[in-house]
Amino acid sequence: MTIEHHIEELRAELKNACDAVERRKIQTELDLAQAELAIITAEQDGSVDAEPPF
Repeated sequence: MTIEHHIEELRAELKNACDAVERRKIQTELDLAQAELAIITAEQDGSVDAEPPF
């Protein structure tokens, strides 16, 4: 499963979540997946260096 697909599934789950606790859990997972995608995109664009600083 691609990260983009995973994000879309989380958005759909969030839309259908009834319980506040479940919504918070899904939102947290969605935020993490979106951050991961942003890092992957930045590394591919060359905006950030994927190598450790030392």
